[in-house]
Amino acid sequence: MRLTTLFIGFFLLMAAAVNAQAPYDLEHIYDPSANAAADVEAATRQAAKEGKHVLLQIGGNWCIWCRRLYKFMHDDARLDSMVRSNYVVYHLNYSKENRNLPLLQKLDYPQRFGFPVLVILDAKGARLHTQDSGLLESADTYDKKKLQNMLRQWTPAALSPAHYATQ
Repeated sequence: MRLTTLFIGFFLLMAAAVNAQAPYDLEHIYDPSANAAADVEAATRQAAKEGKHVLLQIGGNWCIWCRRLYKFMHDDARLDSMVRSNYVVYHLNYSKENRNLPLLQKLDYPQRFGFPVLVILDAKGARLHTQDSGLLESADTYDKKKLQNMLRQWTPAALSPAHYATQ
């Protein structure tokens, strides 16, 4: 009886742990019906209030590499924490239902790099950087060090003039 109770307890604990590891829906990361321009504007306002930048992950639910990047960034606690501490994230849709071309034009056509493509905006909405995510890949996933370095280089702290003042 005691062994059965331990087994059931262990099974329930493992089931809870497995469920806790994937609290996201990889099939619906991007919303084709969203008003992306309004959403990016709201993300920019939020970033200004929180002293962060905006990280746009541009792609679509149809894109396997977009889903891989989303999962990669969320499954790694250190990356997830780094992103949450420095960026307001928005997943900007590009699909046959809604390509968001006027907004992508304002962002200097980041789709030229393929998908997903990352765009970093400052808290005023100015584009700071466009990142070809293919340069962050490693085999059939992403390279954690490359992704961390890219994210670290574009944080508000990294761009603070105080870090570069002559002593």
